Amino acid sequence: MKSKCFPSSLLLLLLLEMSCVSLKESRKPNFVLMMVDDLGIGDLGCYGNKTLRTPNIDRLAEEGVKMTHHIAAASLCTPSRAAFLTGRYPIRSGLYGTGRVSVFLINAAPGGLPSREVTFAKLAKQQGYETALIGKWHLGLNCHSSDDHCHHPSVHGFDFFYGTPMTNLRDCQPGQDTIFKIQKYLPYRTMGIVLLSAVLLHYCGFITIRRGVVLGLLSLLALAGALLMGFIRALPYFNCILMRDHRIVEQPYVSENLTQRMTHEAVNFMERNSEKPFLLFFSFVQVHTALFAAPPFKGSSKHGIYGDAVHEVDWSVGQLMKTLEKLKLTENTLVYLTSDQGAHLEEISSRGEVHRGWNGIYKAGKSTSWEGGIRVPGIVRWPGIIPAGKEIDVPTSNMDLFPTVVRQSGALVPQDREIDGHDLMDLLQGKVQKSNHEFLYHYCNQYLHAVRWHPRDSDMVWKAFFYTPNFFPANETACFNTHVCFCGLEYVTQHDPPLLFELTRDPSETTELTPDNEPAYHSVLAVMKEAAEKHLKSTTPGESQLTIGGLLWRPWMQPCCSSFSQLCQCQRDQ
Repeated sequence: MKSKCFPSSLLLLLLLEMSCVSLKESRKPNFVLMMVDDLGIGDLGCYGNKTLRTPNIDRLAEEGVKMTHHIAAASLCTPSRAAFLTGRYPIRSGLYGTGRVSVFLINAAPGGLPSREVTFAKLAKQQGYETALIGKWHLGLNCHSSDDHCHHPSVHGFDFFYGTPMTNLRDCQPGQDTIFKIQKYLPYRTMGIVLLSAVLLHYCGFITIRRGVVLGLLSLLALAGALLMGFIRALPYFNCILMRDHRIVEQPYVSENLTQRMTHEAVNFMERNSEKPFLLFFSFVQVHTALFAAPPFKGSSKHGIYGDAVHEVDWSVGQLMKTLEKLKLTENTLVYLTSDQGAHLEEISSRGEVHRGWNGIYKAGKSTSWEGGIRVPGIVRWPGIIPAGKEIDVPTSNMDLFPTVVRQSGALVPQDREIDGHDLMDLLQGKVQKSNHEFLYHYCNQYLHAVRWHPRDSDMVWKAFFYTPNFFPANETACFNTHVCFCGLEYVTQHDPPLLFELTRDPSETTELTPDNEPAYHSVLAVMKEAAEKHLKSTTPGESQLTIGGLLWRPWMQPCCSSFSQLCQCQRDQ
């Protein structure tokens, strides 16, 4: 008679299988978050581009959700990235300028993302995640000395950092000139003309000046000019720094193969941590100028070096996705791809080459609150959790990633501060049809330039402008005379009553609404003005990190991997 007992070996295998399934189901998801620098929404095939090849990014959109009304919280790098990491309008963190400069331009300056701010990386780390930032930081480095690293990514929750604390400036690419246009921003030419005119008038007998005074003024002017030119010549050594954690490994960095090296580091990070939950923030230095591309991608596009750089970014995305597949982590990883703001339309190289991207049908670009400056790609993929091939056309924000990532990591969204982002999961999964953003506010520095309203009981999306940038004469979309559009009152036009547009009918913002062509004009504006006033009254700006004092170069704070006499040079990462 055969035993009716279940064979012990089969029972053991069944228990092991059930245990593996249980562990798989209980394991926290991984996060791969990618932000491309200055990428236009119109540069990607999945958003309508027909002349650039982005198959890997397009595949992400096919396998996940594509958000077509995804908004950056600011139209410039530093404030936008602060908002992305914290889920808060950058004005709350003090990441707003008080003058023309709205981003960090010098490594040796004390401004940065305050340590009191809480990032999604910091909260994920507390939940046992391994966290890494690879690429661009642009949120400060030091406070008082060259190595106190008070604003370093490690202070904000990143276990591993491989990248540049600044951004990819023109000064970092040989032959691409400098972002510091002396003749535009500093009055040395005017001072020289005035001084020389005074000397000529003196020798012609019209005015009397002591000879010593003339020589002294000329000497001071020459010394100031020489020091300034020397500083600008040294900028690649001072600003173009590659770090591994807290150590400078390349100064100045070689940009040509930079994306490939960063991709290699990202792949290694995922492989090292494949057995534990991880959060990877890959922050591309491309396609910000100065533009570059590795040899395999040079000449690969119809759009010059800009298109080549987009192709290289797409290749990098493909390498990261292949690594997830190889490690069998695809189904347990939330992948997100975006841009920090719209394409920079003012970018023309020192040789006159067009170095700008395309914002599709949207007006203007980087550094403006028009749609071209703040409407960005937003792609989320998580197989089995988020449906594939879905498109969402309601307002969402890159601030929404903060509460989304925090909750999925098992952490709690902080209750001791205002969080402006909203969890995206119900919207992505189709459980709700509208986001929780009834109003979105669009700042330029400390000024509220525009407000967006998506009424709860309507599909319409209204947008009202209180200020708009003054575009270059004869150009309706860019500020070519200033390199970027500035926020100060002398560079904008104030609108009272505000300019009003309805974006579902007019996404290109071409037709201004008036009482004559919009019956709801007065009632809509009344609601939006009231919302803006309420928001401003309830919003306490943090102490500005982008004041003149927070931006000026301080020699004792200069990161340097060698002595100043050697011009801060090293190549330790080859």
